[in-house]
Amino acid sequence: MRSRSARLLTCLAALAGFASPALAEFPERPITLVIPFAAGGSTDLVGRLVAEEMSKNLGQQVVVENRGGAGGNLGAAYVAKAAADGYTILMATVATHALNPAVYTKMPYDAVKDFAPISLLVTVPNVLAVHPSIPANNAKELIELIKKDPGKYSYASSGNGTPLHLSGELFKTLAGVPELVHVPYKGSGPALVDVLGNQVPMIFDNLPSSTEHIKTGKLKGIAVTSPERAPAFPDLPAMNETLPGYETYTWNALFAPAGTPPEAIKKMNEAANAAVNKPEVKAKLAEFSATVVASTPEELAKHVEAELAKWKPIVEQAGAKID
Repeated sequence: MRSRSARLLTCLAALAGFASPALAEFPERPITLVIPFAAGGSTDLVGRLVAEEMSKNLGQQVVVENRGGAGGNLGAAYVAKAAADGYTILMATVATHALNPAVYTKMPYDAVKDFAPISLLVTVPNVLAVHPSIPANNAKELIELIKKDPGKYSYASSGNGTPLHLSGELFKTLAGVPELVHVPYKGSGPALVDVLGNQVPMIFDNLPSSTEHIKTGKLKGIAVTSPERAPAFPDLPAMNETLPGYETYTWNALFAPAGTPPEAIKKMNEAANAAVNKPEVKAKLAEFSATVVASTPEELAKHVEAELAKWKPIVEQAGAKID
């Protein structure tokens, strides 16, 4: 009996020896980071910064793949249905995990049940910017201009039902300019191209993707949509200085498909949080006023629950429903 017990213990130890390295070796191949919007936008900028540093931290390449469309739903649904092995992850936003469930009558995924939280990385202000030819330098002057010539002006956004679309709709409501026309695009990148070319006179955008254009004078910043002024643009007013109660912002977070092994989640959480807290990366993020959060998976789960509860009544009030 003792001999058999000894052999059994030896076998179990051997099996444990085989199992432990397998878990410790994650990742054994490149990881795909799906960005559910077009290249050039805020989420793309944050995603590429994080992917580069995560690659160094994990010892495997984190490859960015843009899968834009349907306000982020296409890319998010792709990750939700991917193998739950840690090798396909999502750079999510307030759109994919808070707004879309309220905006779209039919969703291709469940924002809570279909994902395993990894980390809430950063929060990011939005901004209202205009082409330099527009004769307005602040929100008050812009509102007067729009009211003076109803129906003449339009604004671009990264798509129907996105935080930027709703930023524009909230502006229309509080400013009393219902004639301002919304022009949706498949991401901030293509929207910016047309505003820079004066095809559309103004844009609600994430501050990161418009930062350089504002600094170089290719766009004129009107106001940020966060409650306070952005550190990178202390002279740019917050919208609520002109329209009390106005507040919108976005955030970026990492998710894996539901059922992804906890060991993989832990390693990616550590790698991602180390990435955004790296001094050089943190400084780069601060240039466009992105605030580093670097949460635990549990904190991200609670954040999503709170955001879903927050945005649902706002979407209903705006009437921003998409079939």
